[in-house]
Amino acid sequence: MISAVMPTYGRWDVAVERGEGAYLYATDGRRFLDLTSGIGVTSLGHCHPHVIEAVTAQAGALWHSSNLFRIPGQERLAQRLVDNSFADTVFFNNSGAEAVELALKVARKYQSETGHPERYRIIGCQGSFHGRSFATLAAAGAENYLKGFGPVMDGFDHVAFNNLNEMRAAVTPETAAILVEPVQGEGGVRAPSADYLKGLRAIADEFGLLLVYDEVQCGMGRTGKLFAHQWSGVAPDVMAVAKALGNGFPIGACLASEKAAVGMVPGTHGSTFGGNPMAVAAGNAVLDVMLAPGFFDGVAAVATRFRAKLEELAAAYPKLFDSVRGAGLLLGIKCVVPAGDIVAKLRQEGLLVLTAGDNVLRILPPLVIGDREIAAALDIMHKVAREWPAA
Repeated sequence: MISAVMPTYGRWDVAVERGEGAYLYATDGRRFLDLTSGIGVTSLGHCHPHVIEAVTAQAGALWHSSNLFRIPGQERLAQRLVDNSFADTVFFNNSGAEAVELALKVARKYQSETGHPERYRIIGCQGSFHGRSFATLAAAGAENYLKGFGPVMDGFDHVAFNNLNEMRAAVTPETAAILVEPVQGEGGVRAPSADYLKGLRAIADEFGLLLVYDEVQCGMGRTGKLFAHQWSGVAPDVMAVAKALGNGFPIGACLASEKAAVGMVPGTHGSTFGGNPMAVAAGNAVLDVMLAPGFFDGVAAVATRFRAKLEELAAAYPKLFDSVRGAGLLLGIKCVVPAGDIVAKLRQEGLLVLTAGDNVLRILPPLVIGDREIAAALDIMHKVAREWPAA
């Protein structure tokens, strides 16, 4: 008999009732050190007081009005994102998949508006993840997610991540844009070579394509800057963000340059809930914290210390761990034994981490994590590694 909640998740046997900072508390009294952050969402930790205050105040004033009206908090959040990014304009929606969907629409509309309606295809990268809608599944091209949902939506080509030669060779007269995660998350916590984004920008400019970034997971401070691509200094034309933008309140955004958004006029896109007063109150509260002086310097410093400790862990247990990868506090450990088994043992000891592609442990701590919590996490990791059954 099917459950009342559609059984689409392989859920852990943990029922959570509250959270505080880097910790989650279960209904049975267990406490967990949470290095998943709700899959990269609660980057300011659970129940951050400033976010609570902002959303609570908004809840007492106005929850929803629709986008038939001007929404002052939405205008403020959009301007702050524009002021701190490459973008000239922002559309708000409810999730990362929706943000990527709009980015794809913007790319096609741009080509149509500039005299090239035949350019509709998007080149994506193998190992990517862009969401669970038909278009975003097709954009990623992962067979394990597409199985049973065919036929696959047309309009997408795929090349190896971090391979500029393959990307250039894949461009055809029908290509509209390049879509890439500046750091792959779900696909294995993979950061590209230093010149990769620069090379993509050159290809896009040479062939008249738009460069689209998916920063749903790697953006919003995760790597120690507001957006991951800012480390390379290579701006996109369009970018999708979500997850940590609301610290748990559903909100996503599609950012675009004025050039790229040339065709986005009234009637070309919309959202019932996107950017409603509650969502943008959360988003503005998140930016209040993240844009404060010294915040990103603190994230980068903690990330450097944490990564060094993880590299020591991997070196100490070569029968379990191969290497450390990622960027900032989007960290991964490639495993020798099944990563899922390690995740399960860590959870039994009170530490929550995730898996990712390529047999990787994915570690997404809140950006406000302190050295005490890092030390506690490493103690648990070392304990599990020491007690691991001999091969």
